[in-house]
Amino acid sequence: MTNEENKDVKEVNAADPEAGAEAVKTEEADVPSSEETEESTETGEKNSAEETEENPETEEAGSGDAALNELNRKYMRLAADFQNFKRRTEKEKSDIYQFANEKIALDVIEVIDNFERALEHAEECADRNFAEGVEKIYKQLLGVLEKNSIEQIKAEGEAFDPNFHNAVMTKAEEGVESGIVINDMQKGYMLNGKVIRPSMVIVSQ
Repeated sequence: MTNEENKDVKEVNAADPEAGAEAVKTEEADVPSSEETEESTETGEKNSAEETEENPETEEAGSGDAALNELNRKYMRLAADFQNFKRRTEKEKSDIYQFANEKIALDVIEVIDNFERALEHAEECADRNFAEGVEKIYKQLLGVLEKNSIEQIKAEGEAFDPNFHNAVMTKAEEGVESGIVINDMQKGYMLNGKVIRPSMVIVSQ
């Protein structure tokens, strides 16, 4: 309170003591008490604390989104791996069905080899009916192989191909280019396009 205000209050008190007391009370009411100041400070601190508590919730929300995205990525990877596994399994099953007869086919092919050796000397057989019977059985066996997707590999007169031919020797042959199969010593076979036995051949030099 300034000197002038004190002077005015004193004059008022001197003129009217009751009015002066009321003026002093009014001025005292305008000044905030220490309790009100402390309450205001506590309210501000409380608001600051509430704002501080809201920040962790925001951080937790962001962390939750990152975790969800990571789970989605893992799910997509697992789904892709499962599809690859499924396709691989189906192919393996298909291969099993496709080449299940490979061992039996090789056993039958060995029997056919013996028929071919026998037919090489068919002309020497005195009994022509017997020789013709052997040839019919041979052709019947070849038909069985064909029905089961087993076919002979072409060799004689063809260019040598290591994927289908197994060269046991080379030989100079007049009038034949180098690298041409000139003799098929043992026929090769394929099952559904897969070589199960390569041809044993002689190749021109």
